[in-house]
Amino acid sequence: MEKIIDIIESIAHEKGLNIKDVQETVRVALTKTAKRVYGEEYEYGTEIDKDTKTLKLYQKVLVVDEKDPRYVQGDEKFVLIKEAKEVDPDIEIGDELTYELPLDNLGRTAAATLQRELEYHIQRLIENQLFEKYKNMIGKSVFGTVARVDNEESTFIEFEEIKAVLPRKNRIKGEKFKVGNVVKGVIRKVLIDKVNGIYVELSRTSPKFLESLLAMEVPEIKDELIIINSSARIPGERAKVALTSLHPNIDAVGATVGTKGVRINAVSKELHNENIDCIEYSSVPEIFISRALAPAIISNVKIEGNKAIVTLPSDQKSKAIGKSGINIRLTSMLVGMDIELVETEGSATTSNADTNEAQRDPNALKNLFGGL
Repeated sequence: MEKIIDIIESIAHEKGLNIKDVQETVRVALTKTAKRVYGEEYEYGTEIDKDTKTLKLYQKVLVVDEKDPRYVQGDEKFVLIKEAKEVDPDIEIGDELTYELPLDNLGRTAAATLQRELEYHIQRLIENQLFEKYKNMIGKSVFGTVARVDNEESTFIEFEEIKAVLPRKNRIKGEKFKVGNVVKGVIRKVLIDKVNGIYVELSRTSPKFLESLLAMEVPEIKDELIIINSSARIPGERAKVALTSLHPNIDAVGATVGTKGVRINAVSKELHNENIDCIEYSSVPEIFISRALAPAIISNVKIEGNKAIVTLPSDQKSKAIGKSGINIRLTSMLVGMDIELVETEGSATTSNADTNEAQRDPNALKNLFGGL
């Protein structure tokens, strides 16, 4: 155990660990080894001598008198007060007396046990550090290389220090990956498995993946000049994103879409050409719902608890519902409400230009929504 501090510093530097954490790990490993060699029933302590850079092991014994019912002659867990006074005159009954156990006497078996304990605890320390690192990255995009695909079509992706898993259920429909492919995904879940160690699950179907891709593609979102209020996806088909600009000179929708749609198209391509609707968010739920149901033109929105009752001309109902109900489903997910459509006779007479103007100007909505 010579120059144990140098060994600790070397381990910490090599593994990228905190020196104090490694010191504590060494102490725990030595204590566990002592319990196996000398006995589980005894108490032990450890100390690192900074001057000699060595590690010392101590056994703790309790100071008692002969009348103590726990005392048994020859039991090394206890020492009589009269014997303890010879070592320390100021010691009292109930105090602990410690004496050093020579590490050189541990023997070859104990040395092998200590090595195994150290390896085990250092590995746990590394896993805990990685767990904290990737737990803080939940919701962020990462990319790596496909290492293998198992029989259940789970894709194992290597990035940084770990191998993450992209389960089949978290893939966009129709996607298939081969070994060597570079794949992006959002970190969805991070766990520590007692058998397999750290487990990082990726997803390409989560709305968070869409949001992270937008942040990568749109500088204004990354710089928090535009915020994403909510998003909803039916993976590989269509998505809706609600946006708010925090800068008066930035159009949230226009900046996100980009010139000739270059920004939104780059994100759509990564998502297998998923159609992405960008919507200007409003804190007024009636306005927000009317915008989210586009391209349908609606007549009125009424909020009842967690349900929105939307009145619209009969010729607009199919637009509000969308193909296979996709538009109304996404709108419901985006706004966090159930939506009920109520038809009125006739067709929509309000032009798209008028509707857009009403959506931008709350005062103009008074007529559209019956005096909101």
